[in-house]
Parts: sequence; structure tokens; C-alpha cells
Amino acid sequence: MPATTGSAILTLPSDTEILMVREFDAPRELVFKAYTTPELVKRWWAGKRGNVTIADIDLRVGGRWRYVMVADAGFEVAFHGEYQEIVPNEKLVNTEIFEGAPEAGAAVVTCTFEDLDGGRTKLSMLTSVDTKEIRDMIIGTGMESGAQEGLDILEQIAIELAA
Repeated sequence: MPATTGSAILTLPSDTEILMVREFDAPRELVFKAYTTPELVKRWWAGKRGNVTIADIDLRVGGRWRYVMVADAGFEVAFHGEYQEIVPNEKLVNTEIFEGAPEAGAAVVTCTFEDLDGGRTKLSMLTSVDTKEIRDMIIGTGMESGAQEGLDILEQIAIELAA
């Protein structure tokens, strides 16, 4: 396991935002590749909580994405959305809808990939929603621990790509 295991920092910049920031011991272009390549997303997105069965990615502005996992408890979890802005290796902006609660509406997720010294990368993931209640509902799902697991695996994959 990398030394940065579980090192993402979650903050709440406003009543309608969730920010997770994590550093990776891998170059930015490899973190971006692991974050956006379907067969690699299938390896990290579920963390240690299940298996990803679908990772469809049409990586272009207006393109759609959809991830589905079967949790270890046997139920299915699915999210989908559309890419609004793409700057390769630097920035992704997309909508995100949890298919189990579509009435909550679409979150907007802005991911920035920043070069750090020593071939490291800082990934900032800002999720913006319509209300404090939706933000708090997301936090209440335990999303932070699942995200920590997934980001740890994402780092491992990016390091493997460098080898």
C-alpha cells in the first residue's frame, strides 16, 4: 500500500459543496488516465465495497458516462452523467446523478489535476449540489470512506502505469 493510504481530505466549503483533495505519488497524466479509462475505472471506482460491472465513458464534451457496481451486500449502485468541460490531464467537469435517488437532481463535479514536485499529482474533486439537505444526504451515505478506498486503489493503478 502507498504511504498516502486514506489521505484524502474532505471539507465542506459551503452549504452546497463537498471538496475532496488527495495527493498521488504518480504523474498527473497517469492519474488522469486511470481516472478516465473504462477498464481502469472498473478496478478502483467501487473501492473495496463491490465490483464494477459497467464503466461506460464517452470522454468528450457532451459525452455521457455511467458506472454500475454490485455491492458486496448484493445490491446495485449506479451513477451517470454528462461531461461539460474537458482539459486533458488538467480538468474534468461533469454532472452526476445517483440512479437510486434521481429526484435529488444532478450534482456538478469539477476535478482538477495539478502537477506537484517530484512527479506527484494533486487531485481536487469539488461536488456542487442544489441544497444543504442534498449535500448532507451525500455525506451521510458514508461516501467519504468509500472514496478513500477508491482513491487508494486509483493511486496504485497510476503507479503501475508508470512502471
